[in-house]
Amino acid sequence: MAQATSGETRGPHEGILRRQSARESSARTYARALPIVPVRARGLTIEGADGRRYLDCLSGAGTLALGHNHPVVLEAIRGVLDSGAPLSILDLATPVKDAFVTELFRTLPPGLADRARVQFCGPAGTDAVEAALKLVRAATGRCGILAFAGAYHGMTAGALAVSGGAPDVQVARLPYPQDYRCPFGVGGPSGAELAARWAESLLDDPKSGVPQPAGMILEPVQGEGGVIPAPDDWLRRMRRLTADRSIPLIADEIQTGVGRTGAFWAVDHSGVTPDVMVLSKAIGGSLPLAVIVYRDDLDTWEPGAHAGTFRGNQLAMAAGTATLAYVRENGLAERAAALGSRMLGRLADFGREHACVGDVRGRGLMIGIELVTPEPERREPGASACGGPGGPGGVGDLTGAGGGPGVGGDPGSRAEPDARTAPTALDTAMGPAARTPYPPAPGLAAAVQRECLRRGLIVELGGRHASVVRLLPPLTISDEQAEAVLDRLTDAITAAARDHETHGPHRQRHSGDG
Repeated sequence: MAQATSGETRGPHEGILRRQSARESSARTYARALPIVPVRARGLTIEGADGRRYLDCLSGAGTLALGHNHPVVLEAIRGVLDSGAPLSILDLATPVKDAFVTELFRTLPPGLADRARVQFCGPAGTDAVEAALKLVRAATGRCGILAFAGAYHGMTAGALAVSGGAPDVQVARLPYPQDYRCPFGVGGPSGAELAARWAESLLDDPKSGVPQPAGMILEPVQGEGGVIPAPDDWLRRMRRLTADRSIPLIADEIQTGVGRTGAFWAVDHSGVTPDVMVLSKAIGGSLPLAVIVYRDDLDTWEPGAHAGTFRGNQLAMAAGTATLAYVRENGLAERAAALGSRMLGRLADFGREHACVGDVRGRGLMIGIELVTPEPERREPGASACGGPGGPGGVGDLTGAGGGPGVGGDPGSRAEPDARTAPTALDTAMGPAARTPYPPAPGLAAAVQRECLRRGLIVELGGRHASVVRLLPPLTISDEQAEAVLDRLTDAITAAARDHETHGPHRQRHSGDG
């Protein structure tokens, strides 16, 4: 397979890129980091107008569960087009919609499918989030929402309010447990326990200033927040906490759903049945579709209480039915779990030998590599920023499952304390996770993304400081393709870190999209 050798562009497509830069909003994002003009795509591969081919590990931000233009998706779309069926039907009943809902309900967590209602919300995941917030407020008669630091739920006003970066007087922000940058400096089960106690205290303390909320919304794996899997025990604790206090639990499965994390829905890992599930991206088989599925006793809406012109997208429903069925019938969730574990293991091995890799984490085929700037005095003597073993705060917890078995080691194992750093009393009490991690390296992450593009690999960035390189390959990726992705990625990290250390972390090289 031919691969790109440079992020630069030459030829007629340059005019397209220039016109895009001149005419489109400054809010564009992916186009800035990925100055390519896709003209054909199949599976994992995108071909640009310049003839170069790229391995696409962005997958439409997780939308393409089966990759680009999968035959079963194309066949489903053609079937609707050739049948003469209406393409947009508001909320009317059709055979296409009935098939989609039937297949969707077949996959839902036990305890929800037999008493579920579904609301079609319009084209995007953020519309579904808005609908979910509106639903629980109407059902409970309450206003406040519990959300989590680092969350991302969409770009509309309500969805932004419950995301990590936007303040809102009706939203109480709770700590989300993580190991590498634990908000309590502890990590592991101890950090998750403290996070759970914080939430319980906030709700049970009459002087906390937080009234009984209308609902809690969370991501089973924070994606944009840096690929942070929720520990299973903590997620079960949040389920008990909300159930005991009659607070509807909303699971945002927009990016984690349809097999992405190694289970059909990410809540399946912990056995949790939420009251509301927010679904989009992969459920439309690459086309715009968003729904909420919720418990029937929450269905207190009056007719017309929530509507949307484009909630009847027949092509998306047909493509979604084909995708859901294909993932289910071919065991792609289980394959994502196995292949993701192997990929995490190889990246963990790479990270142990490269101090610029602070952490490797993920679940299934939702993988993140956090890049950091090692402090010179804490490096192995003679080691470069990306040429020696990770020091304190380096690749520590590689569970890959937020509390599940370890990757590349014994089940549940953690990195041993680094002898080069004298432990404090707190370190000794809390274990290796209490060590302070290296500072994030967003400039290095951006350089890695550019080096990946030069090597024909498309990756995403995320995390609190945009220092996490994210992989979201299609679930149909082959073993050979996975090896090619890892080869190009590790080579790009090594090259970018070498250049980053030589020229300093503040050196900027723009890709040409103003």
